[in-house]
Amino acid sequence: MTNEKIPSAENDPKVVQPGDGGIPNEMPHHRKLLDRHAILERNATLLMVVSFLVVTIGGIVEIAPLFWLENTIEEVEGVRPYSPLELTGRDIYVREGCYVCHSQMIRPMRDEVERYGHYSLAAESMYDHPHQWGSKRTGPDVARVGGRYSDEWHVDHFTDPQSVVPESVMPKYDYLKRTEINADYVGDLVKTHAFVGVPYTDEMIAAAQEDFRNQVDPDADIDGLLERYPGAQVRNFDGQPELTEMDALIAYLQMLGTMVDFSTFIADASR
Repeated sequence: MTNEKIPSAENDPKVVQPGDGGIPNEMPHHRKLLDRHAILERNATLLMVVSFLVVTIGGIVEIAPLFWLENTIEEVEGVRPYSPLELTGRDIYVREGCYVCHSQMIRPMRDEVERYGHYSLAAESMYDHPHQWGSKRTGPDVARVGGRYSDEWHVDHFTDPQSVVPESVMPKYDYLKRTEINADYVGDLVKTHAFVGVPYTDEMIAAAQEDFRNQVDPDADIDGLLERYPGAQVRNFDGQPELTEMDALIAYLQMLGTMVDFSTFIADASR
């Protein structure tokens, strides 16, 4: 028996017949707009041109609005440019590749906040060139390491990491306390960061060498230093009479995470 409502293959216009140039008894391809990707797949040049156009349009949509924004980072009370000694310590941190094993980005997840402290704010990295967020944690995050350990602990840790953390795979950096540094080029360092947008004033640049030396000398006149860099910690960080790279690096680490008073900080919905 045959169903009259179902046309036979010979009379069905949707079925390819012998001699039509296709495969008999198969449904033809409907050349809709979205089905024409085969044209791109067979033409490498056309695919490259179309891909470029798509990426360009997407980039314009994301980047163009930024030209109408005065600032993409909301300022937070307490965040200031690094002092000359802290800035030097940060350069040593970068030079030694500390960012390879330590991140400076606490994500807003319960386990990270409970372990490391308040989640990181964009404003805390606004004066970093480049930022030190990192992408791997062989060691712990150091975004809130400031004040968590004593200076003596840091000296021991850099001298012999396994003496304070037996399971640590960190190499020794004992040479830092044997490497003296001077203030000859710190003014140029501060000026360079001012050139890329860090708000160092002419006064800060002129006093850079003095501030560099005074931050490790509690007996020096530090009023100007504290006025220019509120909250800067002043002391002999490595316990040696000489000003060393260990001093600068510890000064930098002891500053991390201490600029913002999170006991009074209120997060806005926009953050």
